[in-house]
Amino acid sequence: MLPPCYHANVTSAKRQPQVRLEEAVLEAGKAAAAARRLDFNKYVERLIIEDTTGARAAGMAATRRLIDEHGVSLDDVEQHLDAPYGQQQPGAAA
Repeated sequence: MLPPCYHANVTSAKRQPQVRLEEAVLEAGKAAAAARRLDFNKYVERLIIEDTTGARAAGMAATRRLIDEHGVSLDDVEQHLDAPYGQQQPGAAA
């Protein structure tokens, strides 16, 4: 659920706040936005909405439940998928 102020006036003009970030943080944010095929502004907006609405916490809780309930099975799948890479490849130096 979005904050009441977000619902109240969805068609309002967007504001342009000034935010100061360390260069490394800015570059990491831009890379994360690009990986999600979002522009940086949309990425930051989503992070704020997720954080202030509880969506982020709900997602983390769901992930924790998945790992708690199926972690062993996921580990087995990962080992199975990694197995070919642990074997000596034909023609490779020993």
